[in-house]
Amino acid sequence: MTTRCGFCAIIGAPNAGKSTLINALVGSKVAIVSPKVQTTRMPVRGIALAGQTQIVFVDTPGIFRPRRRLDRAMVTSAWAGAEDADCVLLIVDAADLTGRDNSPGARDTMAILENLKSSPAKKKALVLNKIDGMKRETLLPLVEKLHAEAAFEDVFLISALKGEGVADLAAWVAARMPEGPWLYPEDQAADIPVRLLAAEVTREKLYLRLHDELPYASAVETEKWEERKDGSVRIDQVIYVQRDGQKAIALGKGGSTIKKIGELARTELEELLGRRVHLFLFVKVREDWAEKSDHYKEIGLDFPND
Repeated sequence: MTTRCGFCAIIGAPNAGKSTLINALVGSKVAIVSPKVQTTRMPVRGIALAGQTQIVFVDTPGIFRPRRRLDRAMVTSAWAGAEDADCVLLIVDAADLTGRDNSPGARDTMAILENLKSSPAKKKALVLNKIDGMKRETLLPLVEKLHAEAAFEDVFLISALKGEGVADLAAWVAARMPEGPWLYPEDQAADIPVRLLAAEVTREKLYLRLHDELPYASAVETEKWEERKDGSVRIDQVIYVQRDGQKAIALGKGGSTIKKIGELARTELEELLGRRVHLFLFVKVREDWAEKSDHYKEIGLDFPND
């Protein structure tokens, strides 16, 4: 039988639900999710099968107006993922856009649409996410307005969190993949180095625990990965923050916060890796971590030029 394989990029404004959607499409967790916008910092590839078709979904960082060098690297990476893909899904937070044309999400989405106009030949679909509880008569004018902005082949109304409409969207993508051999083994769900995946899991727990107290001035790096004779693994990670006050927040009173973050991360890592994990977390102050090229390399981004 003829096999198919290709790439589908998922792009959109920050917090539109890209990571939640790719996890739903793949059927397992490959991208971290948090209430904070701009959580995704690098392209994450999730791999799904539909019959004889292998689809590599690329979860890209949210596209917004960048201010820092890290921001610029994230946005550049997102557009690169879209340009290289066989098809593109523009995901839009329907609730955010409805009646709120001046919201940050609306402005970022309109800017993305302007860029998509320059690639009319690209197979692309508009995906309105978070439609839970919204009336169709409210959504239809929004669909017509956005559809007119770019040459979308189709429009999907979904709830990525609940999985509503995701199967139809996956079928649309599968039908647009080119003929070719599969790029990954049948049982592989993601293309991300395991050391980096482990750091991303911890970063998610950090955001979930401290999303109100700790700003985006934090990063997680896996410094040591030691395979043990009993089949377990020791993982040493460093959480970088920019100020001493942020370090105190991450540690918590008597180390209570960092201990809880470690427990949550270790539990999920054991589920992902299928074995016992010994996780050790350290918090260090590094004021300029977001401006250093070694951090971009660690998370798989190209260092942006000024």
